Amino acid sequence: MNNDQEENGYSADEMRKRNEQYLGIFEEDLLQKGLNVKTIKKHVSNADLLINEYLLWDDVYRMEDGVYMILSFFSWFYQKCIWATPNAAKGLAASVKKFYKSMMEHELISKEDYEFLKDDIREGLPEWTAEA
Repeated sequence: MNNDQEENGYSADEMRKRNEQYLGIFEEDLLQKGLNVKTIKKHVSNADLLINEYLLWDDVYRMEDGVYMILSFFSWFYQKCIWATPNAAKGLAASVKKFYKSMMEHELISKEDYEFLKDDIREGLPEWTAEA
């Protein structure tokens, strides 16, 4: 396999196409909940940062893998994103939880994975917001 493929067999470009479907599902869920367009764009942009930037940064990881990479994602966020602030981290955490809740509701991740993610965010958020 070449450098832009992980064991899952997807190239980064293939993974981005796959991820666009997930972002579309997420956006539709947010629309159905009646959120305003600006809020929806922010949540989708934050989810995109995770699945299309971080998970494809050095290797190719699936959206599902992101559940178990949240702690390292927030470390990466503070290192790579010049706009990283405590408020940005809180907003990012909220978006990530909403995104993975949507994925769980569409049976793309398990309830157990979603609960794991929520616990990691709840436990890590005080530290992440203190880093900035």
